[in-house]
Amino acid sequence: MTSASVSARLEAHGLAAGYPSRRVIEELDLQIAPGRVTMIIGANASGKSTLLGALSRLHAPLAGRVEVDGVGIHTIPRRRFAQIVGLLPQHPTAPDGVTVAELVGRGRHPHRGLLQRWSVEDTARVDEAMEWTGVTDLADRPVGDLSGGQRQRVWIAMALAQDPRILLLDEPTTFLDLSHQIDVLDLLRALNRSRGTTVVAVLHDLNLAARYADDLIVMHDGAVVAQGTPADVLTADVVRRAFGLHALVMPDPLTGTPLIIPVPTAADVPAPAVTP
Repeated sequence: MTSASVSARLEAHGLAAGYPSRRVIEELDLQIAPGRVTMIIGANASGKSTLLGALSRLHAPLAGRVEVDGVGIHTIPRRRFAQIVGLLPQHPTAPDGVTVAELVGRGRHPHRGLLQRWSVEDTARVDEAMEWTGVTDLADRPVGDLSGGQRQRVWIAMALAQDPRILLLDEPTTFLDLSHQIDVLDLLRALNRSRGTTVVAVLHDLNLAARYADDLIVMHDGAVVAQGTPADVLTADVVRRAFGLHALVMPDPLTGTPLIIPVPTAADVPAPAVTP
């Protein structure tokens, strides 16, 4: 697929986000490394999706600022911003009856004016995106008829057709079986490696995050408690602080990345049976 342009730099400064009555994130400073795969991990209600919503302009910050290449994202025209940043939400929905090709084609909307006709380049980008994600043979199928793994590939194809420099994904492997989770994560890493697209994903599986991420952002109670490479970040202490989990951290025998093995506490171990 055509090489992406130079990766954009995404940053947050003094960010507060959430609800007017309750701030989930307060005074958060963050830099996303351009051209890398970053996974955001944390326990439920730690602020992961709230952070992604603020970075994607889905929700306006309550305070502070999010910038792309030093420019506040809310000052960037909507169509221009969509050419830079693409978002795949946790539960995307497609209109009834829309086909795969039609849905992927919607990724080209940010690159076309209101009166601009569909171009040869638009067709090429859609065809490339479908081929790259392995959904070309599904082009005429209704999206609603596909399996969960197929649908997720189609949504990623739409994001590729959008041709963003930064791709944000909220729980892209939710409700997928393990083989389809691996397929999606392989696809995202290949996208990053081949095109230089900055990939930022919220993920709930610690071991998969450690295996596929160049960098991890660990969140707890609306704050970043650790950020860096998986080897630097995923320590037993960080896992205990962020997840309340006692764990053994050891190298994965296949990849060398950190492998989290929960350690049962005394309360988790059943008492031995008493023989009368």
